[in-house]
Amino acid sequence: MPQITQISWDEIFKRISGFEKEFAGKKIFGVPKNGMLLLSFFKGIEVVPVPEQADIIFDDIYDSGKTAKEYEQYNKPFIVMFDKRNEFKNQWIQLPFEKEKDINDCIVRVLEYIGEDASREGLLDTPKRVVKSWKELFSGYGKDPKDILTTFADGACDEMVILKDQEFYSTCEHHMIPFFGKIHIGYIPDGKVLGISKLARLTEIYARRLQIQEKLVTQIADDLMKYLDPKGCMVVAEAQHMCMTARGVQKQDSIMITSAVRGVFKDNIQTKQEFLSLILK
Repeated sequence: MPQITQISWDEIFKRISGFEKEFAGKKIFGVPKNGMLLLSFFKGIEVVPVPEQADIIFDDIYDSGKTAKEYEQYNKPFIVMFDKRNEFKNQWIQLPFEKEKDINDCIVRVLEYIGEDASREGLLDTPKRVVKSWKELFSGYGKDPKDILTTFADGACDEMVILKDQEFYSTCEHHMIPFFGKIHIGYIPDGKVLGISKLARLTEIYARRLQIQEKLVTQIADDLMKYLDPKGCMVVAEAQHMCMTARGVQKQDSIMITSAVRGVFKDNIQTKQEFLSLILK
């Protein structure tokens, strides 16, 4: 899970002081709800009730950019207190008036949206359990592959190294529904090798994120080439997607296969065929 950065009131008021000078003499609209809430702490500025009347549109955080896009129609400067494009990248910002339970409340809202009674006995602790499960299901965030890809010159060979049939579980970024299966990784060393568990750990770093299968194999192959610098590598994933089996077209026996091919595996057909023959045994 991403690092949680707790913002203090001291930091809030420090930033407010700077914005007050910038906003002096201008009409400011605060985006509901936190942009509007933060503006209530400003002094000596003119706050307007609708964006059409504003010179500046103000919000608390620039995160995905979705809110900023919604306000593009007004053709006004969109200014935020915390811009995650420039600071706090890949971090969860918790403002001083927010509580961790707010995440649990979001799960409650989802339960209510699908028609459930979130207050019934079986669901009372479900929001906490869901948030706890996310810490495992999405544990790849905040982990850097270079920290685990330790290489060794001792024992290096010039023949193919393969780790096949390693199971993985991931979550589709389009529907937030699981997909799972097996990944096969092969590489030909060029003076350095990896501890075999590192290949599995590399898979876990990327699988434990919101992901599409095509990108998963690409990320693994690209990191092997970057940090191990082998003569080449190949990654093949075969997986079942619940967004196809449990919903949509509902094709129960469908298997998706993706690959990423680099170096000699791409340039030499015999090398690729050797890898495929070994993983299919």
